[in-house]
Amino acid sequence: MIKEHIPGGMLIAIEGIDGAGKTTLAHAVARILDAAGATVVLGKEPTNGPWGTRLRQTAATGRMSPEQEVEFLLHDRRQHVEDVIKPALARGEVVILDRYFPSMVAYQGAAGLPLDELLHANDFAPRPNLLLLLDLLPEQGLERIRARGDKPNHFETAQNLEHCRAIFQQLELPDKHIVDASQDEAGVLRDAHAAIAAALATRIGGGSDDTAENARKIARLTAR
Repeated sequence: MIKEHIPGGMLIAIEGIDGAGKTTLAHAVARILDAAGATVVLGKEPTNGPWGTRLRQTAATGRMSPEQEVEFLLHDRRQHVEDVIKPALARGEVVILDRYFPSMVAYQGAAGLPLDELLHANDFAPRPNLLLLLDLLPEQGLERIRARGDKPNHFETAQNLEHCRAIFQQLELPDKHIVDASQDEAGVLRDAHAAIAAALATRIGGGSDDTAENARKIARLTAR
């Protein structure tokens, strides 16, 4: 299969509270775009790198201070951006992220840190061409966490998740698209796919190819 490349690449970030279905959607979107001919890089944050691994371990053993969490997250994200995200975008690939900097703003913001300072600290991180925000009531998210056999951690209380959800909703970021995550997986994927098709049309349409070739490329990458 001939792989399609997008001038400047395309960055899709999937966000939302715990239990919203981010990982499920990220993998489903990656499969669709890969099958359609895109070169896809699927990532998550925190990453499996040294900073991300140490941070995830504390979720089970007890939280660091919010300031320490921010320090670890920024180290992890800088490495991720330089080693993975920027090179992939430069190659014209589609990068799909299961969490990105808006999660830091929401979760560490819910812990009391100023939202504007958290956003400013992430100025180095490329902005998504599409931010899919999976919106879900905290009670539903916690039910899903328990249904999959997991025990909610220190971050996953109804009160904390409601605060995070409110921050996600109020964040004024370009290209944010809210998806009703209370739907079944098929419904969520359908809405996400429509948003991706529109974002791809904008992204590819701004490239240097002629109009007809752009149209064919969009059709191939958004077909299901």
